[in-house]
Amino acid sequence: MSSRVLVAGGTGRLGTLVVTYLASRGVQVRVMTRDPARAAHLSGNNIEIVLGDVRDPTTTAAAVAGVQTAVSAVHGFAGPGHISPASVDRDGNITLTQVARAAGADVVLMSGVVPASDSPMELFRMKHAAEVALTASAVPATVVRATAFLELWIDLLRRTAGRAHRPLVFGRGQNPINFVSVRDVAALVERVVTDQTTRGQTLEIGGPDNLTLDQLAWMVAGNRAHRTSPRHVPRAALHIMAATVGRIRPELGRQARAAIAMDRNDMTYVGDAVRIRFPDLPCTSAGDLL
Repeated sequence: MSSRVLVAGGTGRLGTLVVTYLASRGVQVRVMTRDPARAAHLSGNNIEIVLGDVRDPTTTAAAVAGVQTAVSAVHGFAGPGHISPASVDRDGNITLTQVARAAGADVVLMSGVVPASDSPMELFRMKHAAEVALTASAVPATVVRATAFLELWIDLLRRTAGRAHRPLVFGRGQNPINFVSVRDVAALVERVVTDQTTRGQTLEIGGPDNLTLDQLAWMVAGNRAHRTSPRHVPRAALHIMAATVGRIRPELGRQARAAIAMDRNDMTYVGDAVRIRFPDLPCTSAGDLL
């Protein structure tokens, strides 16, 4: 039997959960990846791995053939070289949209809260462009917008904590940011993939926590008797990083500029419309995870 759902970016943090959830429900899932070795953990019943790249119309068309819904969980934020938000989050998603339209497939597009053409973050500008192209295509689609992934930031803080248990925070770390668990987002994506009533809609999901990075860093450090404050990379250093090494290594420049934006722009989120609509969706806090 041909695959029913394609997940592009199915080997990542979010994609892995979406694939696992769908397959466990008996849905036939096809995972498109640039590196099959990264999909080894996804082997099992109802899962098919195919080689493909959303930047390549030929392999994308082959991956979409025979599916009813194409899920885009790709991102190019941290990629080196030609992998970037422009090439993946904008152009790659536009390619996936065009291929899905030709194949008669629906699209579920992962985006961020809130994308805009003038966003200070390049990733959100490219997500906005992808959303605009998807709407113009008239492809039956659902857009899922999520706030910052809690597990990602916990992992980053843990990795930088070192023996002194002092996580590294980029910027002042005093700006409240909404964090949502990837588990919660994956549960929503699973729901909209199988719920045709969500087509033509944009659903936003955030978490219960609006925390500063300093607050999250303290939580990650744990209840230690001799805890000290997190370490910080000053904004001035981030500006210098973006203007110097960021020109040679664009991915580092993107990370520095994103850190500056997250340190000074409103990143809070208050909303429960999606959980009112789907009351059984999980609502995981930082404390739950830690």
